[in-house]
Amino acid sequence: MNVDKEVGLDFGAAAKRISDTVKRTPLEYNAGLSKKYNANIYLKREDLQVVRSYKLRGAYNMISTLPAQQLQNGVVCASAGNHAQGVAYSCKKLNIKGVIFMPEITPRQKVKQTEMFGGDNIKIVLVGDTFDDCMKEALIYTEQQQMTFIPPFDNIKVIEGQGTVGVEVFEDLPELDVVIMPIGGGGLASGVGSYLKNIKPSVQLIGVEPEGAPSMKNAMENGDPVTLEYIDRFVDGAAVKRVGNLTFKYCNELLDQMLLIPEGKICTTILKLYNEDAIVVEPAGALAVASLDQVKELIEGKTVVCIVSGGNNDIERMQEIKEKSLLFEGLKHYFIVRFPQRPGALKLFVNNVLGPHDDITRFEFIKKTNRENGPALVGIELAERSHYEALVARMKEFKFDVIELNNDQTLFEYLV
Repeated sequence: MNVDKEVGLDFGAAAKRISDTVKRTPLEYNAGLSKKYNANIYLKREDLQVVRSYKLRGAYNMISTLPAQQLQNGVVCASAGNHAQGVAYSCKKLNIKGVIFMPEITPRQKVKQTEMFGGDNIKIVLVGDTFDDCMKEALIYTEQQQMTFIPPFDNIKVIEGQGTVGVEVFEDLPELDVVIMPIGGGGLASGVGSYLKNIKPSVQLIGVEPEGAPSMKNAMENGDPVTLEYIDRFVDGAAVKRVGNLTFKYCNELLDQMLLIPEGKICTTILKLYNEDAIVVEPAGALAVASLDQVKELIEGKTVVCIVSGGNNDIERMQEIKEKSLLFEGLKHYFIVRFPQRPGALKLFVNNVLGPHDDITRFEFIKKTNRENGPALVGIELAERSHYEALVARMKEFKFDVIELNNDQTLFEYLV
């Protein structure tokens, strides 16, 4: 295979071009994960990049190769956050003007970081509910203002820049066997995959997407990119409705495996990386590590690199992350409880139904009038997943009429 030469990719030139701007991030051996999976597991720490994600590589590589006249007119981009920061940083570094479109739902932390990196060289426009909606507006603006659009993934120079992650990985660890990469639009996997498959054809490449935004997996199954009608936006750095035509071509040819990871599993991984390794990652940055359970048999005894793609996590999201993790792990359950019409029913519930290590984390009567005689929404956190069946059995034993909301998605979304 010789994909890079076929399409004119020159990763060595890109690495040299961006070397004064982009930080060479560490490739760290992780003892805990290595022991758990009986493998040699390394983390490529792009969360420690200048803008806390790998996106600066592709953005700067493309922008710095534009003709002077195009640079004078300025650039435009659309991004859920990380590409925006890369473009903003590049604009300030090259002293050009940039207009950055971001979805309205972009975490405030990412908006503020973009403002900080770009300074007076950029203007931010918040528009649309998703990245795809935002990009439509950005493209219209680009044409109207005769500026240059900097794509987040579907561009040769962007792919070339992202591929420099692979250059660094191979230089530091040529004996690698498996590389696991998060996928949103597919730029990182395309670049890293192209470089590594050419220099070491035996390497196994695994792409990972969030379960709620399986755009690359669907494209591969369809044989062409498809536009998803609905996506879960929680993993905002990897939630796109449609992958690029170019990136699909690369990933479809280069990837050995494509995995989907539940959002709750991603949240559990975020918390473990923080608590056990003091690593702060955003949801997309946790994707590769979150996939290890799915590939544990494949990676046993091998040298594995997980690309930690970014660390732009808003601290205000941590409660949501913890909640999603508890639900996924079976430790948090919500019920509608109709208490028996007899004195002391609530006391009976607390003293006899709850286990010694169970906690009520939420309690509210649903009806606005005659509340004490109506049903209540009750959230319970368990110490162990295995305690759940005993809890439900005690509810039945003491004749509490309950609806388990975790098993009813419609009611859960409406009430919780």
